[in-house]
Amino acid sequence: MNDTTASVQTTDDLALLEAVTSAVTEAGNVLLDRFSTENRVDGLDALLTAIGGNDDASAAVLRPALERLRPQARWDDDEEGHGALGPGEWWVADAAEGNVNHIHGGVNWGVTATLVRDDVPVVTAVFLPALGQTFTAVRGRGAFLNGSRVSVSTKSDLRAALVGTGQAKPGEERDVLRRTSASIGRMLDAALLVSVTVPATLQLVQVAAGHTDAFWQFGQVRSGLVAGALLVQEAQGAVIDSMGAPWTLTSDDFIATTPGLAADIAAVLR
Repeated sequence: MNDTTASVQTTDDLALLEAVTSAVTEAGNVLLDRFSTENRVDGLDALLTAIGGNDDASAAVLRPALERLRPQARWDDDEEGHGALGPGEWWVADAAEGNVNHIHGGVNWGVTATLVRDDVPVVTAVFLPALGQTFTAVRGRGAFLNGSRVSVSTKSDLRAALVGTGQAKPGEERDVLRRTSASIGRMLDAALLVSVTVPATLQLVQVAAGHTDAFWQFGQVRSGLVAGALLVQEAQGAVIDSMGAPWTLTSDDFIATTPGLAADIAAVLR
């Protein structure tokens, strides 16, 4: 792609962002109407029913809106999928990111939509209705919270860092669980404070905004990482794997942090 083509594409992506933001906002308001701090479930069957209800209600708004915006883009149907998508454009969305938090009356949930082009996230919008926050980014144009530019923290000392991780999905593979457990122990020795929570996107937007300093994960679920990866990159952060190489959809693990912490965190996780 030459410079002229890249410039035109970026202009198109900027125009697309407004409509993507509207789509996630509309879907998020559907979830907000279904939300109550009194929500509780009494077992797995009730939990799965509530999860499905939220997913269906939000997706019924989100998916048609995105498909109208980009008819040529394919849809990533596997919410727990990992690895490369392949050439061309793809929508990677989560109609109820942090669904389990919503169902339990917590506020850390939302709707995400990311356009991935040739396996690179290029446009994203994340709407967190209960927090009143909308995060947006276009590749090469910065990251924003409610229209104001954000940037990662300036931390360079891991001993002063707030870091986090979490499961990518229930029922992770045994090796992923083993690596995650071991990494938490090592990070407890290296960082100031370590949190373990879900979903990934809610932690990644905090890294992008400079409120926390790093997030890592071994489970590589696309829908939980692509939005946050683009936001952190556009907030001048580092998005790498534990070998220090730039993260891609085919990476074995994921780190999002400040440039000053990247090498130290990768070393701990290796």
